[in-house]
Amino acid sequence: MEPCEEDQQLSAPFRVLSLDGGGMRGIYTGAFLARLTDQFARIRGESALDLGRGFDLITGTSTGAIVGCALAVGRPMMEVVALYREHGPKIFPHRLTGKLSAIYRASQGDRFVRAGDHALRQALTAVLGDVTMLDVFEGRGISLSVPTVLMSEHRAWVFKKTPKSGVRDDRYPLVDVCMASSAAPIYRSLAAIDDPNTPGGPKQVFADGGLWANNPIMVGLVDALTIAAPERPIEIFSLGTCPRPEGDHLDAESAHRSMLDWRLGADVAPLSISAQEFAFDNMARLLANAITICGRSIRRVRFPNKPVPASMMPYLALDDTRPEAMDRLIGQANTDADLTKSACDDLNSEDGRMIRRLMLDLPAMPATGAVWDRASTQNLKG
Repeated sequence: MEPCEEDQQLSAPFRVLSLDGGGMRGIYTGAFLARLTDQFARIRGESALDLGRGFDLITGTSTGAIVGCALAVGRPMMEVVALYREHGPKIFPHRLTGKLSAIYRASQGDRFVRAGDHALRQALTAVLGDVTMLDVFEGRGISLSVPTVLMSEHRAWVFKKTPKSGVRDDRYPLVDVCMASSAAPIYRSLAAIDDPNTPGGPKQVFADGGLWANNPIMVGLVDALTIAAPERPIEIFSLGTCPRPEGDHLDAESAHRSMLDWRLGADVAPLSISAQEFAFDNMARLLANAITICGRSIRRVRFPNKPVPASMMPYLALDDTRPEAMDRLIGQANTDADLTKSACDDLNSEDGRMIRRLMLDLPAMPATGAVWDRASTQNLKG
């Protein structure tokens, strides 16, 4: 007797994709996913695979929100790579390289962040159009959770559309959601967006979700526990952005840093990102292990998990848009994707088997190469 469709759905894992923030290093994320899915597409004899449809829930912060929303609407990852290549220098028109650079930035007022805000909105609109959170949920069956900070209350805010999230965020366009989640203080403008629930009302202002959840794995885990049926195992795939090895060996005198030593605050963001990535990943691991012991299966894989080569260090700043930096990030992404594929072929690698099952379960991308037509949302709405 063959299992019924409902039984098959309950036994299938509830899959979560968690994408870290990291500014321009989002080009690494896009290139990594493009390379890995392309290899499995060729193995399966398909022209391309629809990676977004492989997940029940996608959570992403800042640059991870941009990549995640592109996946949610079915855009090819190489299109996301092209977005960073073409628009990155306009989004980050002035790179902070040291104390003098920080002083010069301060002397220019809001000139650079205003220009970057306009450039990012244009770039996102070209990829995401006017698609809303509800469009993705109804048309693709994908839940979204995107961390931000609501400036009017200085508290965490998660743009969310899941089976249990209510209707608050249904009408928000993905472009506005990404603008909000990637509004990194100092590096970019805050995001002033319309509240679609109050037409004509005051703007809502948001700051980068990376201020509290640059690695959104805990957001994804909590949402998965909330919306997945108790019988379904949970699998979380967490992807970083080629983070630089961090740490400062300081003597007592060096502990007295001035504002200039912090590049007028610009060095605080990388410190926060590194601390969060480590803390949130370990919290998720400990919580998942505890819940699994209690009888609910939760598996997580963090990839890639190899140390970043020393040769990459000069190219990992959040706002580095130099062509050579983007080339190095893409090259490293290809190398890491190939290593991940090798792990998938290793019968002794549990993480590799988990990723391989995901890739073999992905639906094929339509012959057009993209699920969603830029001209309208009709393809999403069926």
